[in-house]
Formats: sequence, C-alpha cells, structure tokens
Amino acid sequence: MSGGNVRVIDMATQSVELREGPPGTARFADLPARDKNVEIWLPHTEITELIALRTDAPIEPAPDGGRRVWLHHGSSISHGSNAAHPTAIWPALAAAAGGVELINLGFGGSAMLDPFTARTMRDTPADLISVKIGINIVNGDVMRLRAFTPAVHGFLDTIREGHPATPLLVVSSVLCPVQEDTPGPLAPDFQGGTVRFTATGDPAERAAGRLTLNVVRDELARIVVQRAADDPHLHYLDGRDLYGEADYAELPLPDEVHPGPAGHRRIGDNFARLVFGAGGPFAVTAG
Repeated sequence: MSGGNVRVIDMATQSVELREGPPGTARFADLPARDKNVEIWLPHTEITELIALRTDAPIEPAPDGGRRVWLHHGSSISHGSNAAHPTAIWPALAAAAGGVELINLGFGGSAMLDPFTARTMRDTPADLISVKIGINIVNGDVMRLRAFTPAVHGFLDTIREGHPATPLLVVSSVLCPVQEDTPGPLAPDFQGGTVRFTATGDPAERAAGRLTLNVVRDELARIVVQRAADDPHLHYLDGRDLYGEADYAELPLPDEVHPGPAGHRRIGDNFARLVFGAGGPFAVTAG
C-alpha cells in the first residue's frame, strides 16, 4: 500500500499540500491456522491507497454475522481528531460496545449539511442512523439561523427518502466553551507553542441570526420535537450528555475544540450507555 500520504494544512494561510509517502507493505503473520475474520482498520490521520492485497491461503468475504449496521455522520471529532488510533475514535468505541457494524462518515471540518452527504446516507443500507450537527457550521460561520433550519429539514428529508422508518438520531455538539455563546469563525492561536482555537465572532450578533452552539442545540431540539409528531423513529440527544462541563473540567479539550484520547473514550462510553443501552433509541428491543 501507499502509506503516509498526508494532507498538510498551513493553519495561518489555510493552504493545503498533499505529501505522498513511499509504498510499503503491512504483513500480518502468525495468525491462527483456522477460519477467522480479518478486519483491517486503515489510519484515520492519513490518506492510504491500497495497491494490492495478497494472501498465502484462499480468502472469501466474511459471512453476515447478523450484527446491525450503524451509519453515522459527523465532524472531525467523529472523524477521530486527536484519537490515539483508528479503533480508539469514539464512534468505533461505541460501535464495539453496542455490538454493531460501523459505517463512519465523519468528515473533518466538513459536517456542513451538504446535500451529497444526505444522498449518500439515503442510499446506504443501514439499520441505525445518527447525524451529529453543529460544530462545523458554527466554527466555519457558514450560515445564519434562517438558512440553518430549512437545511436541517432538507437533510433529514433526504435521509428519510431511503430510510423511512429506520431509527434516526440527531445529536448536537459536545461542549466546546469557545463556541457555546460566541459565533465563529474559529481562528488558530499559536501562542504557547501548540495550536489552540478561539472564536472571533461577536456574541451580540446572535440576535441577527449568527449561530452559536447553544443556538444550534435549541433549534435542533425544536426541529426534532416538531418532526417527531409524524416520525416516531426520530430522536434527539444533547451532545453535552456525551461530554459536558464536568467532563471538560476533568478532561479538557487540548486545543479547545477536539477531545484527546481519554475524551474519545468518555464520549464513546456515554454514547454506548445512552444510545445502545436499555431504553436508548438504538437499544435492542424484544421482537
């Protein structure tokens, strides 16, 4: 495979450069001499191109194990920023705890309610669906409340075209103090030797429709209540139940936006308990 292909972003100029790494070989030796499922997780922090896959014995697609498929879309936090390795991002941890197969559409910096994402989710077979909405729209300062509300409705409408009765969970942003009541855009701060982010908007402009995380949470909760009157399989989860003030005090965000490895573990554990656990929207029910 071609490994180590890295997209380098200059935070000061927002320029992007793709640096290609040399081809390499990953070898998995000394595996048990019996039928087994082999699952390979590619790096979540690099672009990896699979050139060839070779084995010294016959292989075949793994049979359907009967596990439900969970389709999730979110931001860089769902993508795995600052996680230790690809199986330690919070959706992977939650999926393992919930006993489901994960399809992760976590797009770093790009959870923007894009129609193509909704169409992809509409056309992807899934038993469970979640969408985590808010942080990228706020920190990119990409829309106002007037545009946000119909964009959410349109996104959910498109998903429902392909999944009319699938459990669908809308999740708002986890706690991010710099954006709770201050609009974007975010700007990097290089003081202190490590990058941290700060919001540059004016809180007074919330009255004119500028978005903050609290504004988005209130609107998402209202939209879900409104739609759930005709859609009993639609649910809402406040992201602060996954990572809130007490979690921030114990496990602060290293760059003020993204959780560290322990934060991913906390979010994954809380999601598994609240969503896959007894009484949760993705819980396995009798029959």
